[in-house]
Amino acid sequence: MAYRNPTPTVDIIIELIDRPHRPIILIERQNPPLGWALPGGFVDYGESVEKAAMREALEEVSLQVELIEQFQVYSHPGRDPRGHTLSIVFIATAEGIPKAEDDAKSVGVFALWELPPVLCFDHGRILADYRRYRDYGLRPHPSPAW
Repeated sequence: MAYRNPTPTVDIIIELIDRPHRPIILIERQNPPLGWALPGGFVDYGESVEKAAMREALEEVSLQVELIEQFQVYSHPGRDPRGHTLSIVFIATAEGIPKAEDDAKSVGVFALWELPPVLCFDHGRILADYRRYRDYGLRPHPSPAW
């Protein structure tokens, strides 16, 4: 019997702590689905999710990050059009100038109130949850309906 399981991924909300208002970094994806997204990617076999988050940040935006906390897990089967993934989302901090690398077409630094209109996957929901958490200290409520 062949098992079909969701693929583990990580996404990183990177706050630039050396800039006013602690803006976040988004990448413009080079590969489908196209649009803006949080830096992140697949967890390699034998790799912890924490190491994967740090590796993906370095590979995609050329910054060493400090992981601050595990924010939330997002696992709705429809969150990624390429297949069923689950994402462990981390909040991290960094300093410096991000540079697009790996599969990032470009990189942008955004205030939470000035996000690009097209966000990939469920990253609009993730960032809405994060903004509520950052502004009001309210953690996302698990919702099986999404």
